[in-house]
Amino acid sequence: MIHVLALITAHPGRRDEVLAAFRENMPKVHAEPGCIEYRPAIDADGFGGFAAALGADTFVVIEKWESADALRAHAATPHMAAYGARTKPLLAKRVIHVLSDA
Repeated sequence: MIHVLALITAHPGRRDEVLAAFRENMPKVHAEPGCIEYRPAIDADGFGGFAAALGADTFVVIEKWESADALRAHAATPHMAAYGARTKPLLAKRVIHVLSDA
């Protein structure tokens, strides 16, 4: 299994726009062969005492794929290219971590 954690930081005040585009794209990604999990997550309230906050402009994409080939195929889909083009002007930073089980 391949895990992906993508930290997405929008320009100030633009996170909701990026999340809307992400959610529109989710059904296409969920339909891809090998997709186990693909969802956004934001800071949970009430954990500031021991958790580091991402902040108001950042969210994390949590992904699980059956294989590296499935992830590579996902990255090459037309809907991901369209999503990337749509959201690129809204993003300040994007960091993607691809992980395998330890």
